[in-house]
Amino acid sequence: MSLATDKNHESQNFDTPLCLGTHQLESRLIVGTGKYEDFEQMRQALDLSGSSCVTVAIRRERLYDVHGQNILDFIDLDRFTLLPNTAGCYNAKDAVRTARLGREILLGLENPGADWVKLEVLADTKTLLPDPVETLAACEMLVSEGFQVLCYTTDDPIIARRLKAAGATAVMPAGSPIGSGQGVLNPNNIRICLEYLKDGDPDYPVIIDAGVGTASDVTVAMELGVDGILLNTGIAHAQDPLRMAVAMNQATKAGRLAYLAGRIPKRLYASASSPEEGVIGS
Repeated sequence: MSLATDKNHESQNFDTPLCLGTHQLESRLIVGTGKYEDFEQMRQALDLSGSSCVTVAIRRERLYDVHGQNILDFIDLDRFTLLPNTAGCYNAKDAVRTARLGREILLGLENPGADWVKLEVLADTKTLLPDPVETLAACEMLVSEGFQVLCYTTDDPIIARRLKAAGATAVMPAGSPIGSGQGVLNPNNIRICLEYLKDGDPDYPVIIDAGVGTASDVTVAMELGVDGILLNTGIAHAQDPLRMAVAMNQATKAGRLAYLAGRIPKRLYASASSPEEGVIGS
């Protein structure tokens, strides 16, 4: 297929939607709703991100701000599927309780996100790294209750494989610590996670969750072969969140298409791009 000769290439679909259990998302970028200057800025950023799914921290998020405004009034519930998350939980018991609360809230809103949850069980307040033991325990309990569980975890391939075996709908290794903006610190571990999780199951979703700080971080992550990106701080705390929302949107698409296209191999020496045969004067 030649894009140069196809006048309608912009309308063609070069990718498939992101499938997470029974949910199908047109965008591979999932964005958070916290840390914005105000709800209006959040609303604009969500729109510009191109995302079709936004995650809300049931335990931490302010339902109403200091002006009495409700966050849900600034989220288009017809456009966005809400993904409740258990941020702020430090043990399995609290995480399960929070997930149940999120389900009840979304059932009341008749939002299709009521049957899933982003599971986040943290080990401490300083590193915000996940507690692998409590995360695994919570995952098992939530799966038994019918939740589709998207698990935030470290980039440890063994834990990732255990979470999948426990029934996680998707495994979401961190690129680097939450809010750090360091990007993907250990791409080799992400590659091993992909190998372990997709062995015999190539469509199993793996999402980078946390740590990406700018568009190039997103593109690098997507070029590794992950299926999507979940981020919040990288947009909300950018100097210009609205411009960054556009950048993250485009970076997700570019990285994904580059991965599907297949990069050229890296070479030590140059390789001429023009034909070497039929050179004038030869």
